[in-house]
Amino acid sequence: MSSFSKVIHKFPSAFWLANTMELFERWAWYGMFIPLALYLTGSTDTGALGFSQVEKGTLMGTVVAILYFLPVITGAIADKFGYRKTLIVAYIILASGYFFMGKVSSYSMVFLTFLWVALGAGLFKPVVQATVGKTTDEDTSSIGFGIFYMIVNVGAFIGPIVASFLRGFSWEYVFTMSAIAILANLVIVIFFFKEPAREKNTEPLGRALLTVLNNIMKALSDVKLLVFLILIIGFWTMYNQLFYTLPVFIDQWVHTGAMFDSIHNFWPGLANALDTQNNGTVASEMLVNVDALFIVLLQIVVSTIVMKYKPLNAMIVGILVCSIGISLTLLTQNGFFLILAIFIFAVGEMSSSPKTSEYIARIAPKNKVGLYMGCSFLPYAGGNFFAGQISGGVYGRMSDKVTLLENEVALQGLDIQAISETFTQNDFFNRAGELMGMNQLELTDYLWQTYNPSKIWYVVFGIGIATVILLWLYDKLLLRSKS
Repeated sequence: MSSFSKVIHKFPSAFWLANTMELFERWAWYGMFIPLALYLTGSTDTGALGFSQVEKGTLMGTVVAILYFLPVITGAIADKFGYRKTLIVAYIILASGYFFMGKVSSYSMVFLTFLWVALGAGLFKPVVQATVGKTTDEDTSSIGFGIFYMIVNVGAFIGPIVASFLRGFSWEYVFTMSAIAILANLVIVIFFFKEPAREKNTEPLGRALLTVLNNIMKALSDVKLLVFLILIIGFWTMYNQLFYTLPVFIDQWVHTGAMFDSIHNFWPGLANALDTQNNGTVASEMLVNVDALFIVLLQIVVSTIVMKYKPLNAMIVGILVCSIGISLTLLTQNGFFLILAIFIFAVGEMSSSPKTSEYIARIAPKNKVGLYMGCSFLPYAGGNFFAGQISGGVYGRMSDKVTLLENEVALQGLDIQAISETFTQNDFFNRAGELMGMNQLELTDYLWQTYNPSKIWYVVFGIGIATVILLWLYDKLLLRSKS
C-alpha cells in the first residue's frame, strides 16, 4: 500500500488534469452515444427522430469509423501546434457540436453535426492519451494507465445515467448536458492545464502527415500485424452491438415493465430510480450501462487473473466469453436474464479489450513499437463501420419491430396509413393493436413468437465465434510458422 501511495504522489498535476478531462469527455460522449440509437429511431411523438434502422446504422457506423481514423491526422496537428491549443479547439468544436445535435432534425443535418462532433473527439483523443503517456514513466505507467482506464469507465457510467433522467424531460437536454460537460473541460484547459514537456515538431504539417501515413504502411507490410488487425475487426464489430443494437432491441422487445414490478416489490427506491421515463419500466440505457458498472468494479480483478496468460490466448478466451454473453439475449425477453448476459459479456470484454494493445506491442520489433501501436486504431474504425451495417440493414430486416409489424399488417390486409410526420410509430402500433384485438404487450409477444426477432443475436454470435476460430488458426498457423 505504501508503494502504491508513493507512485500516486509521483504523478504531476498535468496527469490528474488529463484524467479529469477524460472523465468529462467520456461523460459527454457516452451520455449522448448510448441512448443515441433510441433517439435516432424512436417515435417522433416522444421527441425522437423516427429514422429507419438503416439510416441509424449508416450514420453511427460511418461517423464513428471516421472518428477513429482522425487521430492519424490530429495527432500530427497536436504535435505541431501544441496540446493546449489543440484541446481548446477540440472543446469548442465538441461543445458546439453536441449543442446543435439537439437542435437539428433532418437526416443530413444530424449526420453533418455528428461528423462535427467526431472531428472534435478526434482532436481530443490523441492529446489526452499522449499527456498521460508523457506524465508517466516506467515506474508509474502501469498504475497510471490503470487509473486512466478506470476513469474512462467512470465517465462512461455516469453520463448515460444523467442522460436517461434528462431525456424524460426532453431529448434536447441530453445534448445540452454533453455540451456543458465539455465546457467544464474548456475551463480546465484554459485556466489550469500546462503544456507537458515534449519535443516540438518543426517539420511542415503536410510532410508530418506523409511521414505518419508512410509509417503506417511500413507497419502494415508485416503480415502478422496486418492479419491480426483484420481479424480483430470481428471482435469490435460484435462488441459495438452493445451500443448500436442492444438499446433498440431492449426498447422494442424486452419486458422491462415486469422487471420494474419485481424490483419495486422489494426495493421501491431503486425501481423508481431505474424508471427514468416515469412509465413503469426500466430504461434500456440503464440496462446497457451495467456493462460500464461491472468494468469499474471488476476490471482490476479480471486483469489480475488474466495477466499470467499470453495476450492472444486471453483475447481468444475473452472474445469467446463475449460471444456467449451477447448471444444469450436471444433466449428470453426477461430483463433480469439480460443483466446476467451483460455481466458475462463484460467479463469477456475485460479479458480481451485491454490485451489488444498489449499484443500489438508484443509482436512489434523493439525499435518499432511506436510504429506498430500507431496502427491500433484501425480495427476500431473497421469494427464501428461494420457494426453500423449489422445494426442497420441486418437488424432492420430481421428484428426491427416497426418493419415486422408492417409486414404483419400487410399479410393480414389491415388498412392502416403509413408512418409519416403526422402519423407516428406509436400511432401505427396503437392502431395495429386495435385492429388485431391486442394490447401493446400482447402485440409485442405475438410478433416475438411469429417472427423470432432475437435471431439477430445468432448473427452477432456467429461473428464472435468466427473471430475466435480465425485467431486460433492465426496462432497455430501463421505465428508458429513465423517463429
